[in-house]
Amino acid sequence: MELTNKNFPALKNDRLLRAALGKEVDKVPVWVMRQAGRYLPEFQAVRAKHDFFTVCRTPELACEVTLQPLRRYPHLDASIIFSDILVIPQALGMTVEMHPGLGPVFPNPLKDPSEIDNLQEENAVSRLDYVGKAITLTRHKIEGKVPLIGFTGAPFTLMGYMIEGGGSKTMAKTKEWLEKYSNEVHKLLAMLSRVIVDYLVMQVESGAQLLQVFESSADHLPRELFKEFSAPYLKTIRSEVKRKLEAKQLEQVPMTVFAKGGGHSLDVQAGLGYETLGLDWTVDPIEARKIVGDNITLQGNLDPQDLYKKPEEIRSMTINMVRKFGKHRYIANLGHGITPQTPLESMTVFTEAVHEAV
Repeated sequence: MELTNKNFPALKNDRLLRAALGKEVDKVPVWVMRQAGRYLPEFQAVRAKHDFFTVCRTPELACEVTLQPLRRYPHLDASIIFSDILVIPQALGMTVEMHPGLGPVFPNPLKDPSEIDNLQEENAVSRLDYVGKAITLTRHKIEGKVPLIGFTGAPFTLMGYMIEGGGSKTMAKTKEWLEKYSNEVHKLLAMLSRVIVDYLVMQVESGAQLLQVFESSADHLPRELFKEFSAPYLKTIRSEVKRKLEAKQLEQVPMTVFAKGGGHSLDVQAGLGYETLGLDWTVDPIEARKIVGDNITLQGNLDPQDLYKKPEEIRSMTINMVRKFGKHRYIANLGHGITPQTPLESMTVFTEAVHEAV
């Protein structure tokens, strides 16, 4: 019943949504990228019994893992559905495996542009209905405690994995494609954008209250290439999601774009139409605010490595960070995902310090 029933409990804590929309907040909202996951012993217990993508594809397991950090950390102001950006290449017919110690692996990556035509765009989003079911179930189980965030990888980031066959420090094959096959690259990015738009709209239909688009590989794109191969697609995704939600008479939800390593293009990002820009830890909050102006919410950006410091240092750095950003149009977070060996106490200190800072 709870996988289909959209009559959700009322939201009790709307700090995140208020901050994203530029409304006043009593406290700065805080959540953490990858907060549902590897650093938690209760997540490791689930993973000891189930393969990674089995957890993603089983709504009850994805829901359980999404709720785990909320039980442990009462100061969190949001939850993010447990899933993975690479469910989209899977829905397009590519095999993705999660290898211990290695991360995601594509046994058959795209070797040349002729293989783009083998991707199965039609009905791709219907093959992702398990994400929608997990979102709907979680909205019920969360009992209105905090909002639920849905997400996707951005087209360039997904394309990089599909070409490289996994994570890559150099993205050499992808860069070669940008150079040699730019027309075909644009064709692939446009197709990924179409699937992403429908995927995000499905997440809102299922109960997601805010959406985040992860351009996790922006650090491989200098400014000019970011403007060519990332920004236009990010802009299309934002405007098309808005248009389709309107056509379906669904409530508009705020959207966040997080371009890791995209600090060179904050002015470009500010023009994409997103309510919130996520910043990585290399960006100075005061400079970022000068560039993007006062009408966009900023999110970030403590270095995840700082959570290995002593509690009093974490507390001091967090308070300092929050005060730099200020209380208006700000969502506290890390500058990238929390890392697997992070001490559990560090999250307590970080989330408490955010609420105490201003």
